[in-house]
Amino acid sequence: MSQMNPLLDAVTSRRAALVSLTQELIRIPTLNPPGRHYREICEHLAHRLEKGGFTVKLLRAHGTPGDSETYPRWNLIARHSTGRPGDCVHFNSHHDVVEVGHGWTRDPFGGAVEGDRIYGRGACDMKGGLAASIIAAEAFVATFPDHPGTVEISATADEESGGFGGVAWLAEQGYFAPERVQHVIIPEPLHKDRICLGHRGVWWAEVETHGRIAHGSMPFLGDSAIRHMGAVLTEIEERLYPLLERKKTAMPVVPEGARQSTLNINSIHGGEAEPEAGYTGLPAPCVADRCRIILDRRFLIEEDLAEVKSEIREVLERVKHQRPGFSYEIRDLFEVQPTMADRAAPIVTATAAAIERVLARVAEYVVSPGTYDQKHIDRIGRLKNCIAYGPGLLHLAHQPDEWVGIQDMEDSAKVMALVLQELIAP
Repeated sequence: MSQMNPLLDAVTSRRAALVSLTQELIRIPTLNPPGRHYREICEHLAHRLEKGGFTVKLLRAHGTPGDSETYPRWNLIARHSTGRPGDCVHFNSHHDVVEVGHGWTRDPFGGAVEGDRIYGRGACDMKGGLAASIIAAEAFVATFPDHPGTVEISATADEESGGFGGVAWLAEQGYFAPERVQHVIIPEPLHKDRICLGHRGVWWAEVETHGRIAHGSMPFLGDSAIRHMGAVLTEIEERLYPLLERKKTAMPVVPEGARQSTLNINSIHGGEAEPEAGYTGLPAPCVADRCRIILDRRFLIEEDLAEVKSEIREVLERVKHQRPGFSYEIRDLFEVQPTMADRAAPIVTATAAAIERVLARVAEYVVSPGTYDQKHIDRIGRLKNCIAYGPGLLHLAHQPDEWVGIQDMEDSAKVMALVLQELIAP
């Protein structure tokens, strides 16, 4: 549709550049784990943005989880300012992608274009969003070369594994302090007509049950930690899951099934360690003296984290009361509080108005079932004026034959450009 707006025309004229940039980013296989090609993608973006007048920093998150000389955690921050006072609008995208997995019918790092789609690992989550934000920023700077305020873009590491070598580290260094940045959009693939206000909370924990090793032919001389864990899993299945299903939230979480509390048993390990690849021998006959599970508990803004943890401990204490010799340990691995931006926040209202103008429909407000880097901008950076908004369909993330729509990217870039115009343009 004709928008009769020089800024939107500037985005439209960059459609081919949007496609080629997305392809270039997909073709850099920034796999996490272990953290490959992080510096390469940052240098690629730095070269492009410096030519557009951005001041660029490459920053390594020394000492963060996963950082090593082999796989350093590199991040990019690019900043465009004319020196005129005004707010800073920041677009933050992660540059890492998950493993390829099986089932692909296309080259996962080929960036193939078929019709309106670009295929590849990370196309949807979230190199398409990163490219769209860059095109939006470049179009804005070209249209308003003497703009007040600041346009900032970051490409950050390790969101797929918690974000500690990316946004968390940058926030700790002050890059998301409210006096430095006033508005943040994270272009995660939440659909181009949706504004994601925040996410549920998460608690990861490891539970270990103890036993006593013995010969497998005489298990009565030992005490099986696996059988103890089986009793724990039964208690979770019969008593905890029904409790969680009754807990509902007023948060607009999508999909509908995530509007309740959830618990996933992420993994279970008991007894002997898995043999090395290629080993053809039989296992030794032993009673398992240790068994561990990893719990992934997602909780609601109406819940208290202490209560969430106590529910698991109550399960374990009930089993302990029922089973002689039962003992256990719980270890916290990771926790994030739920977060949700206010619908009246400036970044929310500006994005909603832009969606209505570009797409001719009212924006939908949603909350993510899982966490993303907004958690660090909120918790460490103390910046509440933050949302996720970007192109792509969330259910395609981490799937084989992942793709992003070209028109969706162009439309999202127009929305982001209009947000810049609303918040910092003259």
